[in-house]
Amino acid sequence: MDQPPISDYGFLSDCRSGALVGRDGSVDWWCPGRFDGASVLGRLLDPSAGHWRLAPVAPSRVERAYLPDTLVLRTVHHTPSGSVAVLDALAAEVGARGHELGLNSPAVLLRVVQGLTGRVRMALDFAPRPEYGLLTPYLHEQADGSVLAGAGPVALVLHGTGGALRADRERVRQEFEVPAGGTVGFALAYAETYGDPPVRLDPVAALADTTRAWEAFRESHRYEGRYAPQVRHSATVLTGLTYARSGAVAAAPTTSLPERLGGDRNYDYRFSWLRDFSMTMRALWVAACPSEADRLFAWAARSIGRVGADPVPVLFGLEGERDISEHDCSHLRGYGDSRPVRVGNDAWRQRQLDVPGEVIDAVWQFRDYLGDTLAEELREMVLGLAEQVAATWRLPDRGMWETRDVDRHYLSSKVLCWVALDRAVELAPRLGEGADPRRWAAIRDEIRATVLREGWNDRVGAYTGAFGSPELDASVLFLPVVGFVPASEPRMRATIEAVERELGTGDGLVRRWSTDPAGFLLCSFWLVECLAMAGEPERARRLFERVLAYANDVGLFAEQVDPQTGVQCGNTPQALSHIGLINAAWRLTESASA
Repeated sequence: MDQPPISDYGFLSDCRSGALVGRDGSVDWWCPGRFDGASVLGRLLDPSAGHWRLAPVAPSRVERAYLPDTLVLRTVHHTPSGSVAVLDALAAEVGARGHELGLNSPAVLLRVVQGLTGRVRMALDFAPRPEYGLLTPYLHEQADGSVLAGAGPVALVLHGTGGALRADRERVRQEFEVPAGGTVGFALAYAETYGDPPVRLDPVAALADTTRAWEAFRESHRYEGRYAPQVRHSATVLTGLTYARSGAVAAAPTTSLPERLGGDRNYDYRFSWLRDFSMTMRALWVAACPSEADRLFAWAARSIGRVGADPVPVLFGLEGERDISEHDCSHLRGYGDSRPVRVGNDAWRQRQLDVPGEVIDAVWQFRDYLGDTLAEELREMVLGLAEQVAATWRLPDRGMWETRDVDRHYLSSKVLCWVALDRAVELAPRLGEGADPRRWAAIRDEIRATVLREGWNDRVGAYTGAFGSPELDASVLFLPVVGFVPASEPRMRATIEAVERELGTGDGLVRRWSTDPAGFLLCSFWLVECLAMAGEPERARRLFERVLAYANDVGLFAEQVDPQTGVQCGNTPQALSHIGLINAAWRLTESASA
């Protein structure tokens, strides 16, 4: 494969967009308009789709780390002639602090080279390709030494502090030397062609200000439980995945990174999933981020709108867009030649019965924070979702993993229907005259009895993924997590053991089903929670630490890990993986104090 491993990439964010930078110093992904916008640097998905490399000319030994409590990435290159540090960040608005982070991001990619020892000759290679590589821009050298790249709706300006930049027809290629104590900075600013011109920032000053903005944000968020460094870092990643204008959390900043090289399960994850809502809210609360949780509630209520007979979509655009129809970018080779490359996600069309349960459960978890009487939009949302569950819970759906074949009676979906009505009954005193707790409770109890009867498979000796199916599915690990059945209950305990035995890989990873090609990190963290709740905290701790070891060198998790090679797979960084880490760490904290 002629592309770096997925785990080679670090993540940059301005809470508007995300960029990925490799260990080799190449920024191979940036969608500057917003997370789900078109890329201007897209080599992640095709070698010809644009990149910006900044690295020593000579081969180097690389060490990387984020500056503490930030998404400012520091990469140290050690070469035979000396060493340099390259600091990469997406700029915050000048002077932004605390929860202002990301509200008015200027869309500027910063790269600053600091000489540490000796003299190092550096090479810059800038080849922008807007519109997912469809456009090759005109490059114009400017009087101030910058280069303007313009094509279609995109204008990019690259300038540096080390002298004038020179461009050929399709790229900027230049070499320069950095001595010990020297600093050379670059800033790449994006703007719309027919809007205001790109912002001009001093790269060194803007980097320092961006670092302070991240530090100030994290100073207001305290976590006192176990594994504090990992939880704080995962919370920082979640902040980076938050689209600041709306409060929505993107599932990942990337599209079409494959679950398996050469496979076709390559999906666009740059949207916000309601299915993840309760888990996300719990993680934000654990990581002491109540303001982010409050904004996420408001986004969900506005995105859902008035609930009617039609199913609530499982995902929305970052500003609440409902129609995010999918199309293939046939001109792109795909990561590791894995096609198709998809933009948009047709899962929004699926019937997903678990969605209302996730949303109502989040409201229930935050009931004391939200007050004795819920705001009107929130109250109407809960009432509408509860009634929708009462009317539709008997239907089949596509399930938690969004299968693209046929509808089934998935166990996890039915359990989330139970969750929806169970929490609605508890919330009834805050829901006004429209609440019907007696009827909801009767349907809730019917759902529970149905799941216990139809979900258990005597031949397998476990709860299986769908009614009547002999196939194990790791989604059943969610049952104790949401309180449907205790982890120590004999049948649930047998299910946990069966999942670990049949779907586990022996080294901490858990696959979603038997033919899943890789371990799904969220499921591994669910198993940690189940073991902790089942009264085995030491076994849970050992498993948790094995899973932590799969993070890349800067603490990032993709969606999955190949159990044969340990290589990360799928879109990265994956919000659910970091959410699972936070929630499992808190479960271990609770079990230690029990």
